Amino acid sequence: MTQKGVLAVVSGFSGAGKGTLMKELLGRHDSYALSISATTRQPREGEVDGREYFFMTKEKFEQMIAENAFIEYAQYVNNYYGTPRKYVEDRLNAGQDVILEIEVQGAMLVKKQYPDAVTIFVTPPSAQELKRRLTGRGTETEEVIRGRMKRAAEEAKLMGFYDYLLINDDLKESTEQLHQLIVQSHKAMSLQGEFISKIEKELNEVNKGE
Repeated sequence: MTQKGVLAVVSGFSGAGKGTLMKELLGRHDSYALSISATTRQPREGEVDGREYFFMTKEKFEQMIAENAFIEYAQYVNNYYGTPRKYVEDRLNAGQDVILEIEVQGAMLVKKQYPDAVTIFVTPPSAQELKRRLTGRGTETEEVIRGRMKRAAEEAKLMGFYDYLLINDDLKESTEQLHQLIVQSHKAMSLQGEFISKIEKELNEVNKGE
């Protein structure tokens, strides 16, 4: 019987390097699947349906909401974004570890539905380093950077609800730490399953003898 995969929920500040970490992790290990979100926005140039996003109409998305077909969803700037439940559960049941890169409010919703999920918050070593990374992109205005820093201050209030904090200071080291956190979750799930089977068998035997 295939052991069920681990659902790893990864959040972090904008500029913390989550995307780079995900790319590095998937490049090193083929046991992971990065969850693909659904959206009602139009594809951008070069984007492919089923690779960057599952692109769908507003009507289709709202139908899926009514059918409880999303683990979580939200609406931003008149467009819906959500995590399809079937896509994630099919891969977990096939034994793949699924990485769900998601913002903090969505992560809390996922944890309620999947208590066994491991939640990891990615952060740079300091607020100064976060601002340096945002500025170093060279793609955002000072006003946008200030907004992202204020948003980070709000997100920081929920960091304590995560199972682990991952300080992303060195890419190679942080990638290995992320991998090991998921490996340890696998071991914990396996040991838990073995113990449950053992105690159920023992209890049945004891009860037969009474």
